Amino acid sequence: MTRAPNGNPWVAVRPDEDIAALARTVSTAHRSFVDGERFSPVDRRNASASPVRPVVFDSWLRSRNRGVDPDGIDETGDMDVRELERYRDSHPMALIRPVVRKLLVEDAADTGLLVAISDAAGRLLWVEGDSSAKDRALAMNFVEGADWSEDRVGTNAPGTALAVDHCVQIFGAEHFSRTVHDWSCSAAPVHDPMSGQILGAIDITGGPRVAVPEVLALVRATVAAAESELRLHLLNSPRLLGDAPPRLAVLGSQRPTVVAGGDRIPLSRRHAEILLLLADHPEGLSSGQLAVLLDESELDSVTIRAEMSRLRKVFGAQGLGSRPYRLLTDLSSDVEEVRRALEQGDAAGALTAYRGPVLPGSVAPGIEDIRSQLRGRMQAALLRAGDRTLLARWTATVEGRHDTASWTAYLSSLDPQSPMYGQVRAGIDMLDGQLTR
Repeated sequence: MTRAPNGNPWVAVRPDEDIAALARTVSTAHRSFVDGERFSPVDRRNASASPVRPVVFDSWLRSRNRGVDPDGIDETGDMDVRELERYRDSHPMALIRPVVRKLLVEDAADTGLLVAISDAAGRLLWVEGDSSAKDRALAMNFVEGADWSEDRVGTNAPGTALAVDHCVQIFGAEHFSRTVHDWSCSAAPVHDPMSGQILGAIDITGGPRVAVPEVLALVRATVAAAESELRLHLLNSPRLLGDAPPRLAVLGSQRPTVVAGGDRIPLSRRHAEILLLLADHPEGLSSGQLAVLLDESELDSVTIRAEMSRLRKVFGAQGLGSRPYRLLTDLSSDVEEVRRALEQGDAAGALTAYRGPVLPGSVAPGIEDIRSQLRGRMQAALLRAGDRTLLARWTATVEGRHDTASWTAYLSSLDPQSPMYGQVRAGIDMLDGQLTR
């Protein structure tokens, strides 16, 4: 069976699609993938001819690379009742629970549906809805306090929505864990309206009809209402979610942005370089110092002044000082989030925040130094932790793909009899071959 062309890739079951036939096709693809058969469920040149959507296949790859067991649910790390109550009562997602209950939960009784609210890490804070469905969901540990991140249970709507920062549906056997194949789900992330950071996700879980476009539209509408409610709370109590300074995002291949006052502003590479360098030098930089950090051939002072003038129009003149050039406001960044996690010894948190190299296309000397230092600290923390799951995640990234030391550490963490041992061994041999050419 092939998929109807020109469909929404985030929707699992398209209008007029034969659900029974789709279930058989996806189940066959999942079995072939998990059992390691020579099978490519995705044709990226012709997605309509693929039995599995690219978003699902990519999630399967992440799940396998991170060592998720497709035949079980890992319940380690679940919160007990008392710990969960303390945690969620003070969580920002508690502010939107009344909206979610009004729009989704009140109509979920006797429908076989569950409505879940998670935090940004995928932990289920509240699971409400049909009582019989809640009882059945116990078998797959879909309960309050459980960790439903991709790292823990593999492909699932709330976990995958958080991983890719986008609404998504997961239908039946599209779940990586076989334990969840009787269920379907639709979820979308919720963002802080001021900083743009992910706060958590809203999810509807139930039978196959949960995977139709109308349900995803309902979840998205609920998220929009929830974020409006958060914005209203912030207008009345600006410090309710804590201070939200502008936030700079420069990690990974996506275009750099700064989020300020709830607006996400795209930046040119040069402007992102300047903001990151100024954030790293709170004492300020002269035009000459900034020029050296931006270009080895040393930009002239006229060019620097012109760039700063353009940046003030984007970032706001009140946020930038001169003589020396410096930030006049707090500026958080995804780079700083990784550094903070590393300083706290939280290798897992650092890896989650590390979405890729710092401004990968930049050749500015100051940026190359920041990029190299962050990557080196990231690698050192992972090698020191020696955690199999974290090493699997790292070696699946663009930077970790050619990191021989991390591949070797990953191999040493595996049982020589496990299926992954041979795959990792082959990866190391391939790297060794490339180095000796």
